[in-house]
Amino acid sequence: MVGLLPLCAATVFEGGTAAAHPRILEAIKLFMKRHPEVAKKIIRADDVSVGGYMGRRLTSVCDKEKLVRVLRYMLDENEFFSPYGIRSLSKYHREHPFLFYLQGHEYKVEYLPGESNTGMFGGNSNWRGPIWMPVNGLIIRALLQMYPFYGPDFKVECPTGSGNYMTLFEVAKEIGRRLSAMFLRDETGGRPVYGGTKKFQEDPH
Repeated sequence: MVGLLPLCAATVFEGGTAAAHPRILEAIKLFMKRHPEVAKKIIRADDVSVGGYMGRRLTSVCDKEKLVRVLRYMLDENEFFSPYGIRSLSKYHREHPFLFYLQGHEYKVEYLPGESNTGMFGGNSNWRGPIWMPVNGLIIRALLQMYPFYGPDFKVECPTGSGNYMTLFEVAKEIGRRLSAMFLRDETGGRPVYGGTKKFQEDPH
């Protein structure tokens, strides 16, 4: 999930903002001139100076190329894209846990789809697979922030490998739909949010 968070550092300015506040654009250009090595890593100069869809301008730590690369992993159902939103840890680590050895002991970080199998962090496994709602909200907001810049012609494959392409706005809607599904009754009548806890699933009160 930490690798997805750079998506959230994004905002879009309407086309008239630079004209109304010319010192903002001057400051951006000056920064890029003084720090070309930094500007090269965050967003291309032409994205800032020329503007995107409808003359809007984007400030982001991810340029278009990086955005596409990050979304390719995020929207992969074998990685972060679950039926209920964006996982906090890639499903890849279910079969390929991260292992390291220290003083003769093995330590392992693996994907866990539900409850934790250890008492670490109070037994909560959110950091090892399940959905973090606040961060999913930040990701949705970031996509909605970037959509006005890239516009309706910029599309990414969602889910990855499906052959189905969506705008950033549509991707945000799809993540929201999947998040909602966590709380709705499934085909068995249960609500996924409660997992295997019978009290919450079956108690009429």
